[in-house]
Amino acid sequence: MPVYKDEKRDTWFVRCYYTDIRGKKKQAFKRGFKLQRDAKQWETDFLKQIHGSADMTFQALFNIYIKDMESRYKESTVDGYKNVFKRLILPYFSKRAINTISAKDIRAWQTELMGKGYSDAYLLRINNMIVSILNFAVSYYDLPSNPCHKAGSMGKRTTVVNFWTIEEYQKILSSVTDKTAHIMFQIFYYSGFRCGEFLALTFEDIDFENNKISISKSLRRAGGKDIVTSPKTPKSVRTISMPGFVMDELREYVNSIYGLTDKDRIFPFTKSYINGCIRRACKATGIKRIRIHDLRHSHASYLIHLGCSPLLISERLGHEKVQTTLNTYSHLYPNKQQELVAMMESAHDKEQRKISKTA
Repeated sequence: MPVYKDEKRDTWFVRCYYTDIRGKKKQAFKRGFKLQRDAKQWETDFLKQIHGSADMTFQALFNIYIKDMESRYKESTVDGYKNVFKRLILPYFSKRAINTISAKDIRAWQTELMGKGYSDAYLLRINNMIVSILNFAVSYYDLPSNPCHKAGSMGKRTTVVNFWTIEEYQKILSSVTDKTAHIMFQIFYYSGFRCGEFLALTFEDIDFENNKISISKSLRRAGGKDIVTSPKTPKSVRTISMPGFVMDELREYVNSIYGLTDKDRIFPFTKSYINGCIRRACKATGIKRIRIHDLRHSHASYLIHLGCSPLLISERLGHEKVQTTLNTYSHLYPNKQQELVAMMESAHDKEQRKISKTA
């Protein structure tokens, strides 16, 4: 029996053997169980997890799933999944064998969460996560079917895009007297950077000669520490041309920073500082308050106002697909469609007048 009593500690431990994916025999060891049955349960769950059985517990499946994600996705994405699972999914299903979870169980879980006041978008995100992990079990661990498909979804996707028009932005900017806040707003509004991309900017990313800024990294905060990672997607690695008046202001700001090296962050502050600047500017002007990410939407709306194509906007924002741009900002394009029709009608009228004159 691989479950043993530790007489000195008055606890139980497990020592069992298994064969890994390379065919090598290995030993698993776990100590500190107060009860023998807890040690036996750990051994059972561990072996089911190793062998990939459909009667493994949801917790065992989660351990496999997260390990698989860690090799394929960014750390921030995995951390987001872990947080949601541990708070809102594992407490309900962790001890259940995955092949005993029914559509009725999923519906009951959904009903409870829908009563907690979460937004439709967040409910949909949570639901998509449990669908994803059980699809994973269907694909790789012989779960016959995903009960979520029969249960249906919860929540819905809502695209709410808040932004400042160029007129609103000019009012905001006129109220900002702090030089750091001023150039911060200018870069956000005229670049469309994500917050992490902006915070990760270093002196070596700036090309003053050609008025360009390169994006090759992103910054996020975790565990009280700043962590520099790659940008959100491969397309997010990009170089953006900037207006000369923004770059002139940025040059003046950079020159005022003593001892700045190529690797130093130009804006070594946090999201709370940015949020504070937005809050104060909105209070001073009476302009509606928006989120940091809405500054990115503001840039996109400004480009649409200028008549830029979705492809150009997509490339500038670092979207992986043009469709993402269209899906997010399609509601801002109706007026542009009418302007296009007016241009075609005007061109047609000119051609008709030419024909009339030569007839």
